[in-house]
Amino acid sequence: MAGVAAEMASTPQCAGRSTGTTRVRLWVVVAATVVVAVVTARLGLWQLDRAAQKQALQSAIDRQAGLPALHWTELASDAQRLETQRHRLVRLEGHWVPEATLFLDNRPMAGRPGFIVLTPLALADGTAVLVQRGWLPRDPVDRTRVQAPPLTASVPVRLDGRMAGPPSRLYAFEEEEQGPIRQNVDIEKLAAQWRLKLRATSVQQISVASDDGQPDGLLREWPRPATGVAKHHGYAFQWFALSALSVGLFLWFQIIRPRRRPPPPP
Repeated sequence: MAGVAAEMASTPQCAGRSTGTTRVRLWVVVAATVVVAVVTARLGLWQLDRAAQKQALQSAIDRQAGLPALHWTELASDAQRLETQRHRLVRLEGHWVPEATLFLDNRPMAGRPGFIVLTPLALADGTAVLVQRGWLPRDPVDRTRVQAPPLTASVPVRLDGRMAGPPSRLYAFEEEEQGPIRQNVDIEKLAAQWRLKLRATSVQQISVASDDGQPDGLLREWPRPATGVAKHHGYAFQWFALSALSVGLFLWFQIIRPRRRPPPPP
């Protein structure tokens, strides 16, 4: 009898202790759900803000591309002002410097590996502009075997292009590269090497005719300048989905599922 009385006396205490533990666990789950939902939603808003910034930049690029083409005499002389002319169309007139032709390696186009052909164009004012003339496919047997369409220095050239800034840089194991095939180029070093007054920019050639009026065989499917707006929208969707998932899991396991359970037998 004493044992039964002791058990009956301890039962309410155990029940109260169990109820207190359940409440603590519930508040921990609630706090964790709120933290996860708020943090992921905030990250989604941050990605939307980044997308808005990139959209404004994309609009500025599109406006630049839609302006009338620059004449080569309107090109800025310093790097800072040249940056304000990036993405604009331009018409160049001058003479090729064929002995200074280079091939930028590891530059795919249309899903194929190959080279971007670079050649300076000497202008009438004594300066020169580095022209990205087009793309050549890589030889599948010998990657060092490249041959660009021949150029004639004495023939005047008129071409249309797009202001592209200095050629993009790739990771390279060697800082100083020699020879016609290179991973990266530095315009200042090229100017010193070739003894030319190179402007601190490059132009992606758009016109397909060479100096003699015949097609030169170079591919010019230049990618449209893009800022990655869709990427940030995708990231924002993922963060908002995680936020909604955390709230949905809480509602299911803490509210909906317990109510759908059958009542315990009496």
